[in-house]
Amino acid sequence: MLKIIRNRIEQGCKTSSYPKEPINLYRRYRGLPKINSDCDPSIISLCEAICPQDAILGAERKIDLGKCTFCGRCENVSEGAFVTFSQDFGMGTATREALVSDGSLPALAAHAKKHFRKLFGRSLQLRQVSAGGCNACEADTNVLATPFFDLGRFGIDFVASPRHADGIHVTGPISKNMRSALISTFEAVPSPKVVIASGSCAISGGPFFGSPEIVGDLNSLIPVDLYIPGCPPHPLTTLHALLQFFK
Repeated sequence: MLKIIRNRIEQGCKTSSYPKEPINLYRRYRGLPKINSDCDPSIISLCEAICPQDAILGAERKIDLGKCTFCGRCENVSEGAFVTFSQDFGMGTATREALVSDGSLPALAAHAKKHFRKLFGRSLQLRQVSAGGCNACEADTNVLATPFFDLGRFGIDFVASPRHADGIHVTGPISKNMRSALISTFEAVPSPKVVIASGSCAISGGPFFGSPEIVGDLNSLIPVDLYIPGCPPHPLTTLHALLQFFK
């Protein structure tokens, strides 16, 4: 016991002070892209052609964050003339349409459903569903339970059973083999309930878009209330979205 107490004193508090204080991420982190709408059309066309996800809409000069995997090829090929990735990790949206961005996103708090805040503002229990993902989104979601992020201090937890949950947090491209299991999990959650699509795979199919073996867009199966883009979404992107939407 004395060793434990001494160790605790030596290490101090490891929990981040976010959101009370801003947090700086590593310089190589790619967050919300900034777009130069005055860029040379030939450079925009080059970026559009090189994008492996068809996420760049050249004619509209926008990027579909629901498809984007944040690989950075567009920034590299244009040398930042058209796209630069910022350190802004707040990318959650309440609608799929809002993810088609010109470099800005609507304030998530303004679009949160008020009854969700009233119901789940003090306590939110989520059931995680990996619908055929590569485990990257799941791993970065698990990080939220570590002492540094300590998701539980906000009254948000992941639970083992959908019957104990207020909603589901879905990752992965929703393979055909997971389709019925996902729907059954959704139906097992008591109403009222929320649905969160996390990662480009759940939002649009991600790198697996167009494959006959996946469903892809989660919203085509069940209504989605909150979208969290990324491949995978950074833990802070998920945390920011949950706090802004529910708290």
